[in-house]
Amino acid sequence: MLQVKSLTKIYDGGVKALDNVSFEVPDGQFLAIIGLSGSGKSTLLRCINRLVEPTAGQILWNGEDITAASQDEMRRIRRRIGMVFQHFNLVHRSKVITNVLAGRLGYVNPAWSLMNRFPKEDIEKAIQKMKRVGIADKAYQRADELSGGQQQRVGIARALMQDPEMILADEPVASLDPVLAHSIMTHLEDINKKDGITVLCSLHFLDLVHRYAGRVVALNEGKLVFEGLPKDIDDKKFKDIYGRDAERVG
Repeated sequence: MLQVKSLTKIYDGGVKALDNVSFEVPDGQFLAIIGLSGSGKSTLLRCINRLVEPTAGQILWNGEDITAASQDEMRRIRRRIGMVFQHFNLVHRSKVITNVLAGRLGYVNPAWSLMNRFPKEDIEKAIQKMKRVGIADKAYQRADELSGGQQQRVGIARALMQDPEMILADEPVASLDPVLAHSIMTHLEDINKKDGITVLCSLHFLDLVHRYAGRVVALNEGKLVFEGLPKDIDDKKFKDIYGRDAERVG
């Protein structure tokens, strides 16, 4: 169980990105986080693994207080939290398999990782994860030779290398066309359903939310304005989330 309690983040300059946000995520749920650009979605996800330090509030994960964890404790916690980024965050000059193996950096001897030396079982595991997302044939290509959809699959394989219990996907399909977006979302859905991994995924498009999410939280100017099932986003709630002038498409 992930519990977010009265979470607030105020950036330098007084910008309030999150304003007293509270919700819970049971283990194994696929939660979509929706809202306009600048509504606080990315800040929320990055507070959960402390890539961004919250200003106030509390984040509990299976009873452990993430917000109070020391840096050493956070390294241990982050091993179990995979992260998938909008812009992939790959080392473009490195081979695909090297990028995937980066998911094991929290587990191997730091000196080994500097030399890109990994145990044989980790290399075999990386190939299996690449097979799972359909890029095993790209293992020894440079990451920047791949398409955007392929690069995002590298990012998913890298997250899986951590043996995560939770994956935070920060707008993972925002830079992809609709066909590729569904391909990436299908991989995340498969991981959620087959592995029982909790997925928190920020999204823009409601059609993806309806197709893949079990539950939704919505932010507007840092405030939680909706929490519930995708089917319960009626016209009034849609306006609350996206603004009075927003129009549904489709």
